Amino acid sequence: MTSFCGATIDTSALVHNLRVIRKAAPETRVMAVIKANAYGHGIVPVARALATADAFAVARLEEARQLRDAGVLAPIVLLEGVNLRTELEQAAQLGLDLVVHCQAQLELLEGFHADAHFSVWLKVDTGMNRLGISESELGSFLPRLRSCGCVAGIPRLMSHLANADDRRDPKTASQIEKFDSLTRELDGERTLANSGGLFGWQASHFDWVRPGIALYGVTPFADGFGADLGLRPAMRLHARIIAVRDVARGQSVGYGGSWRASQRTRIAVAGIGYGDGYPRHLGNGAPIWINGYLAPLLGRVSMDMITLGVDEMPDVAIGDEVTLWGADLPVESVARLAGTIPYELLCGVTQRVDVRYVS
Repeated sequence: MTSFCGATIDTSALVHNLRVIRKAAPETRVMAVIKANAYGHGIVPVARALATADAFAVARLEEARQLRDAGVLAPIVLLEGVNLRTELEQAAQLGLDLVVHCQAQLELLEGFHADAHFSVWLKVDTGMNRLGISESELGSFLPRLRSCGCVAGIPRLMSHLANADDRRDPKTASQIEKFDSLTRELDGERTLANSGGLFGWQASHFDWVRPGIALYGVTPFADGFGADLGLRPAMRLHARIIAVRDVARGQSVGYGGSWRASQRTRIAVAGIGYGDGYPRHLGNGAPIWINGYLAPLLGRVSMDMITLGVDEMPDVAIGDEVTLWGADLPVESVARLAGTIPYELLCGVTQRVDVRYVS
């Protein structure tokens, strides 16, 4: 038996989550956000599993090129747009939809006279203060976009919610009202809702929703779990036990001796660590699922290994599989113990982890 560690992606969970999303926003179209390698799940396999989505959204040209090279023909929205003529030429070759969020991008389109036609989303800043034109610029941007020879059809309109992970925060309702008041009299389809808006604020749905984390079975909210929303986790991160041993009373385990045995203790070593994306700053007692039980993490996370206490599991043996997060141990729980968010853990799974897909 090897010290194999891996991530298993359940594509049927992705399909299920898309169905749940459509049920939550039945009057809208779905732009599935699969940037950052589909939040660590694999951009091409995820796109194939979510083939019934109405469009995909990515952050980088390279991500879009991966999809087109794999034969994905669905609309692909480039969420950050482009800033150079060479990038615009590549976007034309790939047949991408563009987000326009600033004056420089508008001018780039105005000066582009190649035989290309882009569907465009105009991004308006409603309080995120990251990307997007101001309220005062909206009146001038729209007619200029419509006059661009390379812009096809009526420009669509979008914004982004800043605090949708907190259902008690009044800023989300304020952003929804601002976006609606700015755009309700304008032509063009509209999109505002991310995963948090989709499940927390029906008024944010408009014509399109843009789910990201929810597609992967994880709650977008700071509390709770994906299962509370009817979602199923798509990723299980797992490893195998590579050693089982006893530690004498008073002996420490791992770098820095951050855990010391108060009595004779049986430990198991699993072949996974921060080099694979398991967070180093998890403390003693963090749970690991093994053979139907939760075992505590003991000592510091190493680059390639972790140790766990198995005093109550006498049958643990080399080759047994442990789950770091998945259906039995939600990634939300692990993220909270690590002082981070599930997004970071999922995206942080490294290239040396063997990923396999099951349905």
